[in-house]
Amino acid sequence: MPENLLGCNKPIKQTKVCIAMSGGVDSSAAAVLLQQQGYEVLGLTMDLLQPPYAPQNSSIQDAQKVAKILGIEHHFIDYKKEFADKVIHYFTSSYEQGLTPSPCIMCNRHIKLGLLADKARELGADILVTGHYADIKIIQDDVELHKGADLKKDQSYFLFDIEKRNLQMLRCPLANFTKEQTRELVQSAGLEIYKKSDSQDICFVSEGKYVDLIKGLNPNFKNEFGDIVTTDGKIIGQHKGLINYTVGQRRGLGIGGNIGILYVLKLDIKNNRLIVGHEEELKQKKVIIKDVNWLGKDTPQDGEYMVKLRSRQKEVPARIKFLAENMAEVNLLNDFYGVAPGQGCCIYSETRVMGGGFICKENNI
Repeated sequence: MPENLLGCNKPIKQTKVCIAMSGGVDSSAAAVLLQQQGYEVLGLTMDLLQPPYAPQNSSIQDAQKVAKILGIEHHFIDYKKEFADKVIHYFTSSYEQGLTPSPCIMCNRHIKLGLLADKARELGADILVTGHYADIKIIQDDVELHKGADLKKDQSYFLFDIEKRNLQMLRCPLANFTKEQTRELVQSAGLEIYKKSDSQDICFVSEGKYVDLIKGLNPNFKNEFGDIVTTDGKIIGQHKGLINYTVGQRRGLGIGGNIGILYVLKLDIKNNRLIVGHEEELKQKKVIIKDVNWLGKDTPQDGEYMVKLRSRQKEVPARIKFLAENMAEVNLLNDFYGVAPGQGCCIYSETRVMGGGFICKENNI
């Protein structure tokens, strides 16, 4: 390991580190690792959730236990209102507009690596550490965001939208760890949470019931049944409310007969129609993205990159032309099926995240 694991100009003993402690295995491992390295470690835990967003859980208590066992200073920060405004409202309003939102990307930008970074600065921290599986490289007078070594756990996609000034403060010491190594590190420190399972669902949606959440927050929201139609206008069934569907979906459409396998192509909010078609009709070559956040040192340069259009899908090659007003035209060099408006488009140059934006609704068929 380098003399200073976090790439800070100060000696280790003089480097003050704030760790975003969620009460999970990964952030706890980061705390253990840095404490072992001799850093002055301060734990910060955000209180984000309140009914009706999610049932009470033990994550905050788990973070407190870890901090106590490790003997590190620990602070709770109440960001429930900010989280509701910046993340939950964004999530629900996106679905109401027929979009497929990316709440984790928005949370990283505004809360975890936004407000929390500001709090860390206020407390005199030099560095903010998280348990993300991503890599931060300090290159001369610049900072770069790269993929984590374990591509199965890589979380760089979710970080493309953070502000550059916060990226400069961020470090991810688990960059070269596998999940198994992370658990072993936590177990070796005597922390029982090494057994804790990974969270799978969106933290503020109980058991994936996001429709119930939206109805609870907006009782006036109309999620009415409507027609399922093909691209030539033929009505072939009834949908159960557009909020229940997303572009690329093929299961749970409730379409009988000998029509073949059909996919959701578009959510027509204006006419309350679910437009479906065959896989070939789902294919797309051009994508327009907005709110482009560029993490490169210089201004964006047109050229060929790799892009990831959904967190769980593979990257594809694309030729990108950057436009005015933080927009870009992404021309996919391979066929891509299931471009969903509202999702994040992360732009890579080899392992480096150059930035990204959000897929415009106008792209959809």
